[in-house]
Amino acid sequence: MRIIRWFLIFGLAFSVGLFLVLFMTVHPVRMSLYLLVTLLLLFVLIILLSRFRGRELILASLIAITSFGLGYYLMTSNVLAREDTREVPQLTREKNDPGNGQTAVIYFTHGEPETYDPIGWLNQFREFDEQGIPFVPVFARPLFIYQLRNAYLKVGQSHHRQMHIQMAKALEQAFIEDGYDDLKVYLSFLDDEPRPDAAVIRALNDGASEIVAAEVFVTISNHTAEGEDLINSVNAEDYGASLKLTGPLWNSETLHRMFLEKTNAAIGETDKSKVGVILVGHGQPDEWDVEFPTETEQEILFREYVLDLLTADGFDPENLGLAWMEFKEPKPAEKVEELLNKGVEKIIFFSAAISADSIHSQYDVPELIHEAQIPEGFPVINMGAWNDHPLAIQAIKELVLNQME
Repeated sequence: MRIIRWFLIFGLAFSVGLFLVLFMTVHPVRMSLYLLVTLLLLFVLIILLSRFRGRELILASLIAITSFGLGYYLMTSNVLAREDTREVPQLTREKNDPGNGQTAVIYFTHGEPETYDPIGWLNQFREFDEQGIPFVPVFARPLFIYQLRNAYLKVGQSHHRQMHIQMAKALEQAFIEDGYDDLKVYLSFLDDEPRPDAAVIRALNDGASEIVAAEVFVTISNHTAEGEDLINSVNAEDYGASLKLTGPLWNSETLHRMFLEKTNAAIGETDKSKVGVILVGHGQPDEWDVEFPTETEQEILFREYVLDLLTADGFDPENLGLAWMEFKEPKPAEKVEELLNKGVEKIIFFSAAISADSIHSQYDVPELIHEAQIPEGFPVINMGAWNDHPLAIQAIKELVLNQME
């Protein structure tokens, strides 16, 4: 009977570790069930431990901690090992086929599932591990995923996918209006369906003779590098099609003007000298700057160009500032309080590096802004992501035109 108690301690603690990870990472529909099981197992474990005394209690506690850690680690490894099951269609085009003369634009952007799905971050974890780039420790990754799920629960769903669908359609329509009747836009995502390589294959199967990958990102980063690898892996040139990549939008004067236009539309009757504007960047850890220095450099330059435009248009440069959502300083709340102390009458903020509505622009950045001590009723206006503003579409179009033959 005593031996059974020791085995029960091990089994219960091991199971608590397993089910805790499951609770933190499963779809919201099932999380309540796993939380209930975790709490029941923990309750029984505590009752059983309470029957031990003295040295046996110490030993039983050590066994429980060890077996909990083992269960937690094994289930974490299992969750992190989940494969990316997104479909990649079969390439049916013959090699050296010249195609039908059509131009295909691969609209390539980050992507984010409409509802909670951690596959994008699981892929990101694997990529950084392979490259030796420090990130969230393995044992803390279930908690990271848990926080991601909480963000989805608070906003309901991400509008990222639907907005990019609108933007891709607007881009194609803009080309059609300019007489490019033989051009077709293929939407693709790094972290959603369809993948960039899948979009290239569909374009080849449809007979495209020219393929231009429009990289709807601010900067050159690990994201653009990963997408370019997927696009290049299809070897479109072997199938008679030319392939070019546009690069990102950090130096697009047209996109810079979009921020000015949106700001002027939002200030109302407030004098420009009394308006504060904060451009919130994404940010990456300093360790990543060694591997991808362009990410931070270009994100800073991109926003500084916008500040220069605002200043030239009559906004007070003392009331304009940059902040970071993650990893870098200053944080948004710090800039808000700094502007309040300067006596501004209205604050406008942008999720400047986000191309379309997402968890970052719908939840993360607004939450960080409102960590500041803001007087009740003070106007703080969230301008969100770029979305389908005409100048954003024009900026993407210009990237493509620069690469078209």
